[in-house]
Amino acid sequence: MATKNHSDQTVQTTESEPQNGEHESLPPADAQELVQESQGGVSRQEYERVGKERDALLERLARLQAEFENTRKRYLREQADFREYATADAVKTFLPVLDNFNLALRSQTSETNDSGLRSGIELIRKQMEDAFSRLGVQPVPALGQTFDPRVHEAIEMVESGDHADHEVIQELQRGYKLKDRLLRPAMVRVATNPTKK
Repeated sequence: MATKNHSDQTVQTTESEPQNGEHESLPPADAQELVQESQGGVSRQEYERVGKERDALLERLARLQAEFENTRKRYLREQADFREYATADAVKTFLPVLDNFNLALRSQTSETNDSGLRSGIELIRKQMEDAFSRLGVQPVPALGQTFDPRVHEAIEMVESGDHADHEVIQELQRGYKLKDRLLRPAMVRVATNPTKK
């Protein structure tokens, strides 16, 4: 390696440099980048490459964050749906018990002297209805309502001049909803009135 001094500038040459006046010509921009690199700087190409890589990583991060948030919301929604449906299945198993209490109260006549039994059955029925209410279970209104095939199941159509056409005149079995979901339709008798159609 040789060092030559030319008016306060030091230039180092290596053995690999061309000698006898032979120099590789570099475009001015590339030569400037080489000077920057040799001084510890970063070339423009490297800077642009790193900038593009950073932008791609930020875009990927934003997509992953959005995907994570959507997954979290879907998981919470599925959990709530599962809890609601699990409650619905449990409630459905107890509905026949409540029906039997209602039947027992209807079958007892006022002539029966066993008022203690009647009040006991009424108390149990009331407790079950309160428990269902706390779970979000509500009875489907039927008697006196216009027949709605979404929540009523017609067992019989009865001609009647005293009632409006398609009016529910008797509820045979009460229907129930859990929030907005129908657990069981109300089984009803419906009036048909050809004069009030």
